[in-house]
Amino acid sequence: MISKVLFKVEDSVEMELEVSANESLLDAAKKAGIAIDAPCSGNGTCGKCRVKVIGGKAESGNQRFISPDDYADGWRLACASQAESDLTVLVPASAGAYKNRIKITELQTGRDKAVFERLRGELRDMGYLGSVPGTQDSGIELLPLALEQASLDDPLGDRERLLRGIAEKLRSRSPETPAPAVDLSLYALRKLPWILRESSFACTCVLREESSGGYLVLDIFPAGAAPLMTGLAIDIGTTTVAGVLMNIQTGEVLATGSGGNGQIRYGADVINRIIESTRPGGLERLRKAISEDSIIPLVRELSSRAGIPLEQIYRVAVAANTTMTHLFLGVYPDNLRLEPYVPAFFQAGQLRCVDSGLELHPNAELLLSPAVGSYVGGDISAGVFSSMIFKKRTYSLFIDLGTNGELVFGNDEFLMTCACSAGPAFEGGDISCGMRATDGAVEACRIDEATMEPTLTVIGNGKPVGLCGSGLIDMIGELFRCGIINARGKLVREGKRIRRDEYGMGSYTITQNLSITEGDIDNFIRAKGAIFSAIRTMLTMLDFSMEAIEDVYIAGGIGSGINVEGAIRIGMLPKLPAERYHYIGNTSLYGAYAMAISCGAARRIAEIAQGLTYLELSAHSSYMDEFIAACFLPHTNGALFT
Repeated sequence: MISKVLFKVEDSVEMELEVSANESLLDAAKKAGIAIDAPCSGNGTCGKCRVKVIGGKAESGNQRFISPDDYADGWRLACASQAESDLTVLVPASAGAYKNRIKITELQTGRDKAVFERLRGELRDMGYLGSVPGTQDSGIELLPLALEQASLDDPLGDRERLLRGIAEKLRSRSPETPAPAVDLSLYALRKLPWILRESSFACTCVLREESSGGYLVLDIFPAGAAPLMTGLAIDIGTTTVAGVLMNIQTGEVLATGSGGNGQIRYGADVINRIIESTRPGGLERLRKAISEDSIIPLVRELSSRAGIPLEQIYRVAVAANTTMTHLFLGVYPDNLRLEPYVPAFFQAGQLRCVDSGLELHPNAELLLSPAVGSYVGGDISAGVFSSMIFKKRTYSLFIDLGTNGELVFGNDEFLMTCACSAGPAFEGGDISCGMRATDGAVEACRIDEATMEPTLTVIGNGKPVGLCGSGLIDMIGELFRCGIINARGKLVREGKRIRRDEYGMGSYTITQNLSITEGDIDNFIRAKGAIFSAIRTMLTMLDFSMEAIEDVYIAGGIGSGINVEGAIRIGMLPKLPAERYHYIGNTSLYGAYAMAISCGAARRIAEIAQGLTYLELSAHSSYMDEFIAACFLPHTNGALFT
């Protein structure tokens, strides 16, 4: 049976579709491009794809997240509902929440500016940047030229005249070496006749040194022009995408921003997205979701904010986990989840932005931070570089708290890495009240033990909308400290802030419209348990104790920081002195920034990736024992945290 379903998207469009009897409303909406948030990819486990049937009849096999009153009022889970007749379906704004994540917001420019300045200092100390502004080793430079004008006696073609002039100028720098090969991009060639004649055969070229040792003229401007040569750094996270537009010559940050990853409508975790990629047309849908729905709007916003034409972006450096790099390039990723877990590539080789769908300068190069394994990607290679733990004599632990948890332990002699399936809890996924760290997110809290009343710190100082990663850690730590939840995460106190549904599931009311459920707490306990058990397993494999860790560097977009005391209390982090912990932000983005402005940094990141020893946790039976023991607050062995 074929039914007609009219989707009415709140405050947006209406669209009528033909839907078969065995097709879920969520699948039908996906095919039509209608935004319905489904972090679990339609498995019926997150309860976020709520829609309201306002006309007709729909069968629904899952009422777990729908109260009897709401069900009677027409509310259904889109993933578990099929049309039994022609329907009219209201898609509320909350069901399209991932679209709100696409909204581009500026990064925390104060903290990030300091990090970028520190990175430039580190790069200079390592010999990767010149001490004089404009002498970076970006491999891209401005070259002013004054050419002999064409005449009847010298009718040499414009292209050949330009290349001859460039070769002569380059030879003058090092007279004893042969002149390097020089070529001209088609983009510059098309501008060349106009530019030369407007400026009496004087011009300014944008020149890029190639890996072959030759040069390519990327662009050409009139004589005396001083165009900004810009680069772009992008961090593709499973949940969010962040970007930095910078002046390649000076490293100056021109604009920053972040938004949501549009792929989230196909699932909050990489496994669901890999499965989606195996379906007919799935790989292209996922590629477009990250490029067209996420990165391109972000790049346009940054370009507009900085007043820079897209064609003057000459290099893009990308850091991402292994699944995201495959999907970004449109490379089949299914082998990442199948034993022996082999990716299509670790290093992508020489790429152009246009090949990935990014329409910037036609010859803009695309650099990808190299991966280490199926679940330790280029974001970790870039993060290890920007944290600088590879230079330290003492032992450091690097933890990236994103949609997955990745760890690196070691010093300047060795580095070992592993990944654990922490799930998307630290970025708001699989949490009914979860959200990313942006305006409206609760990033810290304190609960009064006697009254159970919370005091909240909200990003942007506005109305609380949800909990980001740091807020979630704080909230559960406070609930446990106050005895409101027990070691299993179950609510054990009663009061006006404690509610229970008809199934006995409890929740703690944060505000009138915001609460955290026992299901949320259980999801978080598994996430924190994965992190701590991975740390224990890796150190045990290396025969190190927790006390050997001199510094712990915590990365990821979980908020403005992390309450270390609370994280230790709930058994997420080892019990070490608080001064050993450092929250260092989005290290993946910072590493991509270093790659964009410094060829030396890009080479060093590739060396780091090759030097990391990858530990496959699933191959060690002790990990599962450690994980089960860590799925309590704080742990089955309480002595670890006292």
